[in-house]
Amino acid sequence: MTLIRRTLAAATLLPLGLLAGCSGGADDDTVELTLAHSYTQDQTAHTCGAETIRKEVEEADAGMSVEIYDSSQLGGDSDRIASVLSGDIDIDLQGASALAAVHEPMGVVDAAYAFEDAAHVSEYFRSGASDELTEAFKERSGINVLGAWSIGPRHFTANDPIRTPEDLDGLRIRFPGSTQYLLNARALGADATTVAYEEVYLSMQQGLVDGGENPLGNIASENMDEVQEYLSLSAHQQNSNLIVMGEIYDELSADRQEVLRDAVRAAEDRMIECVAESDARLVETFEAQKGFEVVDDVDVEAFRARADDWFREHLSGESLDVYTSIKESRP
Repeated sequence: MTLIRRTLAAATLLPLGLLAGCSGGADDDTVELTLAHSYTQDQTAHTCGAETIRKEVEEADAGMSVEIYDSSQLGGDSDRIASVLSGDIDIDLQGASALAAVHEPMGVVDAAYAFEDAAHVSEYFRSGASDELTEAFKERSGINVLGAWSIGPRHFTANDPIRTPEDLDGLRIRFPGSTQYLLNARALGADATTVAYEEVYLSMQQGLVDGGENPLGNIASENMDEVQEYLSLSAHQQNSNLIVMGEIYDELSADRQEVLRDAVRAAEDRMIECVAESDARLVETFEAQKGFEVVDDVDVEAFRARADDWFREHLSGESLDVYTSIKESRP
């Protein structure tokens, strides 16, 4: 579908404000892009990620603008993937586990301890190491991956300190219900319990689960220090955001494609800084309050080794290839 046809089709589905003014690949046309995500306006993925992309694209003066729709205004994750495929959303922020519904090996990007740190996530997708994955993903879906960043590592909370894999024995730890997260639980040695995110606080309060694992921002926003005693800084998974675009990217000129990729790179760098600063502040806040006891001597290497052994034994085919490529791309 050409950009003009795509725009006309979108008119029946989206408010007038979402429609491209005069989309097209020629540099003398104005291209108005929609960028959608699920985060609120005060979360780093919006303030440092999406807003940086918008700012960099518009400052490049390449005849493109970006309008952001935050807080799942254009639908939840699965709905937005469909909208990127149909061309009704131009740019989207998606977790790798969500994109695994389109191409299963993409979920491995969210494997426990696959990446060394946040910088490794972005570097993997900047380098040729990810080419086989992103090309297979595009062949399967028609969606381009422009880059990726981490929205912050996940850590354990529980009513007992978790320093080693053995400390998970007998604990019912809430994990999200997606395939890769449940594989992570097995790799780490946890007894996974799936509970809807909206029900996590109550489940902890009532003792239906013994603990959970979340990024620090979620731990703070859900007041988990009120129902859990320990925050163990395991950093066992780098939460991924992949910046994706549908066929509209392929129809843009090479110069405009470069502007978009440069904007994503700038956002990746900004996200690394913002998330590190935000997480450091949150840890300081938790340490100063009476709620959590912060456990900062987690045996990360023991967890990392256990997870690595498990994934190398249990992954196969393309998924194992992706895992190996990530590990071999370590800085």
